[in-house]
Amino acid sequence: MRIATRNFTNLSFSIMLLAGSASLIMPTTQATASMVQPGADNDAQLELLRDFIHFVKIARFDVAADLGNQILDAGMDPELFVDLVENSREQQRFEEAVAAGMRVPVLEPIAAKLDSIFRDGKLARARNPQEVARNIALLTEGLRARSLARERLIVAGEYAMPQLLDAYLQQKDLALKAQVQRLLVDMGRHAIIPLTVAMPGLDGTRQEAIAEVLGLIPYRTSLPVLIDIYQSTNNDAVRKACGRAISRLGGNPTSNVADMYSLLADSYYAQPAELTSFPGEDYQLIWDFNPGLGLVMVPIQTPVFHEAMTMRLAERSLAIDPSNNETLGLWVASNYSRELDTPENYDNPVYSADRRSAEYFGIAVGPDIDQLVLRRGIDTRDTPLVRLAISALSQTAGSRSLWGQPTDGRYPLLESLTYQNRRVQFEAALALGNAQPAESFSGAERVIPLLASAVKDASSLHAVVLTGHDRESYDQYRTSLEKLGFTVLPPAENGLSDVEAAIAEVPTIDLIVTAMGYDDSLLSIELARADSKLAVTPVFALMGPDDVLPMTRQYNRDQTVAVRRAAISQSAFDESVTTLLDVASGGPISADEAEEYAFRSIEVLRNLAISNNQVLNVSDAASILIDVLDQVDGLTLLDIAEIISYMPQEKAQRAVMNKALEYDADIQFELLTIVADSGKRFGNQLDNRQIRRLIELAQSDNDELATIAVATMGALEVTNTNLVPLILNGE
Repeated sequence: MRIATRNFTNLSFSIMLLAGSASLIMPTTQATASMVQPGADNDAQLELLRDFIHFVKIARFDVAADLGNQILDAGMDPELFVDLVENSREQQRFEEAVAAGMRVPVLEPIAAKLDSIFRDGKLARARNPQEVARNIALLTEGLRARSLARERLIVAGEYAMPQLLDAYLQQKDLALKAQVQRLLVDMGRHAIIPLTVAMPGLDGTRQEAIAEVLGLIPYRTSLPVLIDIYQSTNNDAVRKACGRAISRLGGNPTSNVADMYSLLADSYYAQPAELTSFPGEDYQLIWDFNPGLGLVMVPIQTPVFHEAMTMRLAERSLAIDPSNNETLGLWVASNYSRELDTPENYDNPVYSADRRSAEYFGIAVGPDIDQLVLRRGIDTRDTPLVRLAISALSQTAGSRSLWGQPTDGRYPLLESLTYQNRRVQFEAALALGNAQPAESFSGAERVIPLLASAVKDASSLHAVVLTGHDRESYDQYRTSLEKLGFTVLPPAENGLSDVEAAIAEVPTIDLIVTAMGYDDSLLSIELARADSKLAVTPVFALMGPDDVLPMTRQYNRDQTVAVRRAAISQSAFDESVTTLLDVASGGPISADEAEEYAFRSIEVLRNLAISNNQVLNVSDAASILIDVLDQVDGLTLLDIAEIISYMPQEKAQRAVMNKALEYDADIQFELLTIVADSGKRFGNQLDNRQIRRLIELAQSDNDELATIAVATMGALEVTNTNLVPLILNGE
């Protein structure tokens, strides 16, 4: 829902000035409390709060826990809870009590919730438009009032910007204007985006004023808009003001504006902390400017905030230079990420539900752009994005454009063959196999074995458990993972180097579990990220209580690393592993999904075999597919047997014949026909035992079987010495 916020007008500002300084310097809590008459409920809550503080102070944590739960059960609004704490005259003791409580296991969750409610209440109160307006009016009062107002407005951050902008642009109170300008500069990056969004929609005088402020805020985020207006305005004063601001920020007023917007969009795509206004909160703000309403704030859920900013900035860049493929690829990648990150049932206020899907645009842009998207996914280890880019490529690219011209000397789709995620490898191999390439390419030798392994066992899971010399913990986590379907590699007391050989023997490592101290776990994760085979492997780091927070901060933006306390229940362990795999790699390959990969791979292998493709030779999968023959039956068995029959190898023809001898009825008839087809292509490659068994089948009382057997003998051109006994015996 769009929320227009323009509560501070010149009129309301004047009214507040006339209200007098005495009421304006009244603490917020007193003003609020005066509107709410204390009653029995309020008195009871005050008593509970004071008792909670008292019993924490005397270390009766069991009693304090019960009192804390009673406070929480009341479900008090956070702002009212702040009033309660401040009216108790024990705010400092309350803050000391919750800090102490968070160090005591029995009190930790209760104290943490109380602290969170108190902080949320203070934040909500600071952002209240009425409080913002009142605090703006205080900026021209005495030193103490001004200091308190500045502090509260800085806490309010972007939420105060509509009213602060009005106060800054008004010309009636120049003292207030000067104070607001200082405040905007001190707010730093929180002021930049609202100001740059408003600037193009204002007249020259106001643009000049905003340029002056932006030049004093030492962040380069404002450069694209400043340079854009510098190059496009006809107002000499505005151009000079923008030029001064650009110079202060170390920019170049003649820079390519489209590239500047694209560079900032790329920065948002990386989701750095400095471009996240409210870290840890559920919502961020997107800004619009309406000449009638002024600045309009649009709350947007944090998971899709950076994507929204990236897409907006990329769109501005493309409006200036539609030919920039890198920017278009960035927009497509961000649109995919938006769709992936959108919470369930969330109506995105920036990307309406009636717009085309991300897949639509991903396919529409064509293979060259999709290669750029794929490259970005590989570089950022964004497995879901990689898979979506490959899907788009497989629908739009011909054989040459699947690898085609290199992108900055790289071939992203070919790199996907070694990307350490089995889905990615399978899907890249399927795309390349379906293309029926006529020319060889780097990595071609991997395609057929990957397709064959998809047929054999796409759902296998392998894990590495790192517990140092703690063998008991290794056994514990190994057992837990085996219950989840993992094959766990041997212990690695000295780290990953101990299991290098074992890692090399498996298709991929699907999970690394570390349960060591901070330094050892950090080293193991960084070594894994530097290893091409482990670079995107999800890591589940189980840490001691003192190491959880620093490790979480270290990897809080890495979706492939999950950090939990080592003292975790079995159910929580299982859930955490499942969630990590879902987020980082799309989850384990299910039985149904594995079956789908197998069917798709069989179809591609069959087409390659029939076409006798010389670049992707199905004979490279002979050993794997012959093994698979012993694991399947029915139509799948016949499909694989048919593929094997196109391999000019003795073991291939003999493997199909062995299966024919194991079956009877329809399956046997089909397998014998496949053996006959192999004989027509490559001649007789059966051994003597198989020939004798084939002759026995030709002597069967079952006329249909006997006929198929002799047809097979004919196709294999079995020698006359083997046929004569049949003739002489009257067969």
